Amino acid sequence: MGYVAVKGGEQAIENACNLFAYQRIKGGSRPLAVKQIEEQLYLLIDRVMGEGSLYAPELAALAVKQAAGDTLEASFMLRAYRTTLPRIASTLPGSTARMRIFRRISASFKDVPGGQVLGPTSDYTLRLLNFDLFDETKASAQLFRRFVEHNLRSHERLPDTFPKVIEILRTEGLIVNPKSAGYSDESDGEPFDITRESLVFPAARSARLQAMARGETGGLLLLAYSSMRGYGDVHPIVGELRVGYLPVVVPDPYTKAPRVAGEVKVTEAEIIARYDSGSGKPLFTVGYGLCFGQNEIKAISMAILDRAMEAAENNSPANDQEFVLSHIDGIESMGFCNHWKLPHYVDFQSDLDRLRKAQAYHADRGKEQKTDTTNSL
Repeated sequence: MGYVAVKGGEQAIENACNLFAYQRIKGGSRPLAVKQIEEQLYLLIDRVMGEGSLYAPELAALAVKQAAGDTLEASFMLRAYRTTLPRIASTLPGSTARMRIFRRISASFKDVPGGQVLGPTSDYTLRLLNFDLFDETKASAQLFRRFVEHNLRSHERLPDTFPKVIEILRTEGLIVNPKSAGYSDESDGEPFDITRESLVFPAARSARLQAMARGETGGLLLLAYSSMRGYGDVHPIVGELRVGYLPVVVPDPYTKAPRVAGEVKVTEAEIIARYDSGSGKPLFTVGYGLCFGQNEIKAISMAILDRAMEAAENNSPANDQEFVLSHIDGIESMGFCNHWKLPHYVDFQSDLDRLRKAQAYHADRGKEQKTDTTNSL
């Protein structure tokens, strides 16, 4: 089969792009404002920012609108934009104890210092469709907002900081020391930067946490779930889950003194897992996860996989660093999957030629065997 040049490809591609944009606005509804997407679909925006590895709510909302709600495509756009930005400073290490919390729970203890703060969540609701939302108007939304704000003002204001639940166990000597347990902890050195250095295996813990922080939520959940179900050795209990705003501290360009440049919304999870040190003292181990926005499933999955990849045995996919870190990036996965839609004419022609030759060879061998059988008779 011969090859011919295809004419008009550029125009066809442009038309396809225009048709994609047209699909979003061809209906009779009013076009969505970027601000509406940012404010009302905030969990979607948080997920796109995390997977796009750029904290920019307005730009994430724009990407969601442009991608017609495709989260992977929106994350791809956001990460692509990120590569065009100059790096003007690096943040200083900070403690999540300074987080301005609006949600904080522990599944390990009923009563924790500071109390359980349920905050905004759908965890305790029935998963039933609310048909009233069909008739939601600006007036009804304002009425409900005033109702909630009035009730919240009648309660005691949340404190600025909360003690860490894990520190209670650490004070009692019930939590393993990462260094004594052989964890590849890098608290004493510079963290690995996966945006500037190629990931190598075995990967440092800081590299693993970075890769998971920008990983695809569903991919992290799948691997963590495999460990929870029994294809691994991590059956976790959530020591503490925090959602709040973390100060971003950078050095002053002139005085080098630390300055708070702003804050970012993050989710932090610390899970407790069983641990037996063999001949040593039995202790609990801790897995850690932190990501942009309110994305609790992702943070918990991160923490489970963080603990799983520290296991001495490599008896499940979740224990294998290379397997986990090479398959959790949704943008890379999407890109590889999408590339199969591009022309593979040469590859397929080569496969066709080999198949036809193999069939011809098979037919010739069949004739030879039939002739040999006839002669022997």
